[in-house]
Amino acid sequence: MGAAPQTRLSDRVLAARITGQAGLVTRRQLLGAGWSPDAIKWRTTTGRWLQVHRGVYLTTPGRRDWDVRVVGALLAVGPPSCLTGTSAGEAWGLTMRSDGDGVPSRAVEVLVPLGRSGQDLPGVLVRRSRHFSTRVHPTAWPPRTTAPHTALDLALGHGPDRAIALLAKVCQLRLATEAELGEALLGRPTQPHRRILAEALGLIGEGAESAAEVRYVRDVEQAHGLPTGIRQLPAPGARSRDSAYREVRVLVEIDGRLGHVGWTGQQRANVRDRKAATGGLLTVRGGWPDIAVTPCAFAADLAEIFRARGWPGRPRRCGVGCLVDERAA
Repeated sequence: MGAAPQTRLSDRVLAARITGQAGLVTRRQLLGAGWSPDAIKWRTTTGRWLQVHRGVYLTTPGRRDWDVRVVGALLAVGPPSCLTGTSAGEAWGLTMRSDGDGVPSRAVEVLVPLGRSGQDLPGVLVRRSRHFSTRVHPTAWPPRTTAPHTALDLALGHGPDRAIALLAKVCQLRLATEAELGEALLGRPTQPHRRILAEALGLIGEGAESAAEVRYVRDVEQAHGLPTGIRQLPAPGARSRDSAYREVRVLVEIDGRLGHVGWTGQQRANVRDRKAATGGLLTVRGGWPDIAVTPCAFAADLAEIFRARGWPGRPRRCGVGCLVDERAA
């Protein structure tokens, strides 16, 4: 009885499918390839295969990695389905995979269209969404929600700093552009911190960098009574300085981009900073978390720098809970 199943397993189509499925195969796939129920039963009862879910078999018993867990869950739930939430985040590299030694495995989160029947399985949480067709990536394997929607899902229940960090990581890993993230955000009108995320993605005003600079002037400089900087002061080359404070010889550069500028861009910024330093100018850089999440702390830091370089003024509190004046005491 054992010889016939082995012959069928050598079929190229079925063998390739099993390889692509992390060594897993479903009962439906086997029957479709000509296997008999008795042949399948023989493989499992003799221990040659391991049943990981009802109707899902691991052809290489002993393998217990991340791919086996998530692909097994998807095969058990059946199509159409995809990874979502933390499981999709692990697939995209946005969160750490829970498959290391001593690291407890999380339940696999699977998304299906609204109205599909079925229930949770051991180690598998099934979610339903009316937006399934627009949020699943068309080609990624294992199937998963798109990187923008995965990041926005992972941001739920967290503050704006976590949300911005997730969007930034999507850009840094080049999984999506800011425009693609913005399009995903537009389709989620109830997303928490939507306004601040839209600003961070450059969907307001003239783009991400302009929005960042406007927010810096409003929420950091003006709100805390700091000196008024000179905007877009010409600098060597084609670039200008965001805000220059000549009386204290400080330059403030605001980077509103979420994506990683890359090694070349960093080197250009370093060269500009060094050239400014040769003329006695100190360059201070701020990003979206500084101006959108912790503007009071950023203002306090700038106030201390300005005062150390001769500014005779004092910052002021922007409202209840702001400790900027205490830092300057």
